[in-house]
Amino acid sequence: MSRGPAGQLPDFPWDSLDAARARAAAHPDGIVDLSVGTPVDPTPEVGRRALADAADAPGYPTTWGTPALRAAIIGYLSRRWGAEGLTDAGVLPVVGTKELVALLPTLLGVGAGSTLVIPTTAYPTYDVGGRLAGATVVPCDDPSALVELRPGLVWINSPANPHGAILPPERLRAWVDACRDVGAVLASDECYGEFGWDADPVSVLHPDVNGGSLDGLLAVHSLSKRSNAAGYRAGFVAGDPDVVRPLLEVRKHAGLMVPAPVQAAMVALLDDQAHVEEQRARYRRRRALMRPALTAAGYRIEHSEGSLYLWCTRDEDCRASVDHLAGLGILVAPGDFYGEAGRRFVRVALTADDERISAAARRLLASS
Repeated sequence: MSRGPAGQLPDFPWDSLDAARARAAAHPDGIVDLSVGTPVDPTPEVGRRALADAADAPGYPTTWGTPALRAAIIGYLSRRWGAEGLTDAGVLPVVGTKELVALLPTLLGVGAGSTLVIPTTAYPTYDVGGRLAGATVVPCDDPSALVELRPGLVWINSPANPHGAILPPERLRAWVDACRDVGAVLASDECYGEFGWDADPVSVLHPDVNGGSLDGLLAVHSLSKRSNAAGYRAGFVAGDPDVVRPLLEVRKHAGLMVPAPVQAAMVALLDDQAHVEEQRARYRRRRALMRPALTAAGYRIEHSEGSLYLWCTRDEDCRASVDHLAGLGILVAPGDFYGEAGRRFVRVALTADDERISAAARRLLASS
């Protein structure tokens, strides 16, 4: 008998790619792994230097973060995302945003008898977080449906993983208004915000979206993609102090603390936008190679206005597309990882180095 939370969870999806991975690895020119969104480019020197300089850290770090880190978070969100009204009480560093996504329903008390709303095609950890908390998880893309669902917590994601859609300001406003009407917390996952290609991402912290009030709102940000710092486990949440405060209190008791050297690196990275622009240029080049190559190979690309992925279909079951691309030595993620609505799509990541992206593009073009 399965005991504890693990018994409530689905099988880890990437385990189902073992056969496709083996087939792709057998390609004479080697595998091009585009299945995961793990950054491969160097962590910027400004962050590494700050991490090293803070390496002498004999004492425990603070859960709330140093004053310098809280100021850096507020400064970044204000400069880059037009956030207004943020105070120290409304910001909190987290140990990578995946743990926050997985724990947020539990931390907010959205458990048995409560409903969690997530996007219909979504990062799997939204669902996992609901399952861990014992909540009823409902995939829904229609803010007007909240009147019937009466959720305690709603996740939105823009630019979205896996499909890269960017929610326009009017759609964000509709979610904000609908959540406030039913008393739900709205958590906006904005971790891919620095990577908008065909549209400009907007934060729920912007007054044009929230009407000048942070009530009931959380924005979730990460340095993993923005700063190639996934190994640092560096993220933060910001918004309504009345929602952030209980998160802080529980996390103090649970010992969920960002290590002190990582906090120092976060300050340096958040204060520097130049490295972000350099990384944007890298991904833009890779996208410019992969998009036409996939189209030439018979794939139709939908959404993909932002993020680090191309959302593709040949109007067939996603596993057939995975197998086709594995035959070219290219490993991608099947859309069924992200819900039933993704069953005829694959997610192609841009997170490989320039040589591997170029190899993938050549193979796709040669197959057309």
